[in-house]
Amino acid sequence: MHTVDIVVPCYNEAEVLRAFLEESEKTLSPLGDYRFSYIFVNDGSRDETLSILRQMSRENQRVHYLSFSRNFGKEAAMYAGLKHTSGDFVVVMDADLQHPPALIPKMIEEIEAGHDCAAACRMNRKGEKSLTSRISGLFYGISNSLSEVKMPQNAVDFRMMSRPMVDAILKLSEVERFSKGIFVWVGFDTVWIPYENVERTIGASKWSFKSLLKYAIDGITSFTIKPLKLIRNSGLFLFVCAILYILITLIKTLIMGKDVPGYASLLCVVLFLGGTLQLSLGIVGEYIAHIYLEAKDRPIYILQESDIASPEITPDPRKEKRSV
Repeated sequence: MHTVDIVVPCYNEAEVLRAFLEESEKTLSPLGDYRFSYIFVNDGSRDETLSILRQMSRENQRVHYLSFSRNFGKEAAMYAGLKHTSGDFVVVMDADLQHPPALIPKMIEEIEAGHDCAAACRMNRKGEKSLTSRISGLFYGISNSLSEVKMPQNAVDFRMMSRPMVDAILKLSEVERFSKGIFVWVGFDTVWIPYENVERTIGASKWSFKSLLKYAIDGITSFTIKPLKLIRNSGLFLFVCAILYILITLIKTLIMGKDVPGYASLLCVVLFLGGTLQLSLGIVGEYIAHIYLEAKDRPIYILQESDIASPEITPDPRKEKRSV
């Protein structure tokens, strides 16, 4: 009998947790040849998520949970969940039911057919805001044009992976994580399963425009240095243009005499060069920020509570005294 661990990152998902478990159990219970277990990761939720997870864990022996000391982000939650898995296969999915559990049997079929990974890919973005869809499409276009790591349009984190692939992902322990790129970077044979986008019916999305934009920038800078090369090439081009302009001005002055410079043209050149320098510094700053965060070597997350035995949790001596 194969074992399957399902990793579910949670941030303020109290409204949907029981519905998610009920829907998943309905789909997975008939699969008698597989033993499923759930690893919910509470990413510093401010609602009743942790209380519900504790109760679900007591009621269902297949349900386990991890709880962070604060909000570290979905990427950290996925990494923590993967780190605590031991199953033959591992599924990563969201708790909001926009990743339909009904796809898991199809993923199992593809894994059993010899693939290392069966990943879901939306056929459309029906139900999403037009601006969000356009920005997402722009992100994939820019990322794939700049990076050697090519991600399918509308790829999502929902996937089932073999144990060797999970172990390979866990070897990449950078703090600034971008799992969509990591899943592709490690390689392994991946088959894509298209599905209709599912609108969220319970609760609200935790992603804002600002957080999505930051996520996109982190994703691009994590897997390519082409923006830095673009700055270098642009600087070289502007330098050559400046030299040519100086030569032309000198020749023109020697032949025709002094000429009164135009204020408008001078202002345009100054603004262009100033804007280019500011943009260049911003791009370089993004890479320096990545270096800064990685150099501090802080943990990706801090685990405060779990029903899984873990050496990562330091016992509270005050609790031990009270228990004695």
